[in-house]
Amino acid sequence: MHEVQLQLPDQLYDRAQRRAVEAGFKSVSDYIRGIVTDDLAVDSENLDHLFTPERLALIDKAADEVRAGQFFTAEEADAELARRRAEWRQSRPA
Repeated sequence: MHEVQLQLPDQLYDRAQRRAVEAGFKSVSDYIRGIVTDDLAVDSENLDHLFTPERLALIDKAADEVRAGQFFTAEEADAELARRRAEWRQSRPA
């Protein structure tokens, strides 16, 4: 296995770190490895490489939340988005 060292500006690293956490990766290195792996996947018809243990854990967690009734209906989501849109517009007067 080859080791590659990358240098990222602080702001880019911070963004990558947030994305890594959101996607369930243990580190920025794992996140970047996942991005490169996805990009270089030869067989685009076989999507197994996308189902990493981290992503499967997120899917399982979401399924558990849905089974427990912790979800928005389409109408609730529309209402929440409308509320947030109105707040955003109020905070940025034209």
